Amino acid sequence: MKGDYQELVDEICALLGAPATLENRDFGLIAFGAHNSDDDSEMDPVRTRSILTRKSSAAVRTWFEGFGITRATGPVRVPPTPEAGVYRGRICLPVRNRGVVLGYVWMLDDDPGPTEVQLQAAMAVASRIGAQLADEAQAGADLTREFHAVLTAERGWQRDMAVAALRTALGPRADGLHVVACVAPWPSPDPDDAPGARALPGVTALCTVPWGPTGQCLALLVRLRSPDVLTPAIGAVGRLRDRVLAGTDGIAPRIAAGFGEPRGDLAELGTAWHEATSAARAALAESRFGPDAQWSGIGPYRLLTSLPATAAHDPVLATLSAPAHRQLARSAEVFLDHAGQAGRTAAALGVHRQTLYYRLSRVEQLTGLDLDDGEDRLLLHMALKAARL
Repeated sequence: MKGDYQELVDEICALLGAPATLENRDFGLIAFGAHNSDDDSEMDPVRTRSILTRKSSAAVRTWFEGFGITRATGPVRVPPTPEAGVYRGRICLPVRNRGVVLGYVWMLDDDPGPTEVQLQAAMAVASRIGAQLADEAQAGADLTREFHAVLTAERGWQRDMAVAALRTALGPRADGLHVVACVAPWPSPDPDDAPGARALPGVTALCTVPWGPTGQCLALLVRLRSPDVLTPAIGAVGRLRDRVLAGTDGIAPRIAAGFGEPRGDLAELGTAWHEATSAARAALAESRFGPDAQWSGIGPYRLLTSLPATAAHDPVLATLSAPAHRQLARSAEVFLDHAGQAGRTAAALGVHRQTLYYRLSRVEQLTGLDLDDGEDRLLLHMALKAARL
């Protein structure tokens, strides 16, 4: 489809005798015409950034939208503003379909510039681009529905039917290697609120899925070339996280991502989704896993995330989980993380050994457990880790 857009942009360039670029409504670059001029002013910082990074900054987007391009139904002229990095004026052709703006065609405005007849001919091509973008959006909506059904269907015939529908919707893309990623929590129930998410390289499908009692997470299906290289998925998640952060005025929500094991069979996506959500939960619970965690790297959390939610309320923690005993609980967890080695534990906590021994004795009093007993240690360790989830 990208080749079709390039042909349409080249057609506009020929009609107007000037290089043009096509961007989606989130200012993500889709295609651009060849730059054949020796005039460096044609490649001002805004156009250069758009072509090289395939997107425009939030400030540039806001500046251009201030000229009413989101509401316009015909060409809009934007004057040059050198202080904003725009050395040459622009003409914007809104790309619409059924009254909805789906993108923009941009070209440099010369003096005298294109005639009204030329602009109307270019707008007709822009309408064809709008129809194609709308068709792709509808296909994306179908994939969203089918992918969501696979992730939420009950095991058995319901999931089998959902997988068959997704395989049909994907067509040839159903074959090959994929990884499922879970980005949580996601700030909106609408995946289209992830600017340009559908256009991210390698992203085959995405949807939102409930996360906890009231939240949402974002699920992505990403194509891979090798089971050992998750770079396309990690890169897509990173760009999504950056875009969420860009809209928070510097107040960063904590968003983690989990990745299941790569799969070559869509029938295994249910299992891959469990792995991805487990890894995301582990990343949110343990900062040492980093913002991105793989199922293969979360250790005991592979088992802990499979436990029912009630496991986090084991009676052994009834007293120890009180806010007044938070320091004791942390000391016990670090002690167990260090295999019961008092010296290493005291160093990790930054306390004297005698202080550690006192805290551990208090833990035994409050829980009724014997920390010299292996099974008691195992119970407490599991309960403390499960409580983080």
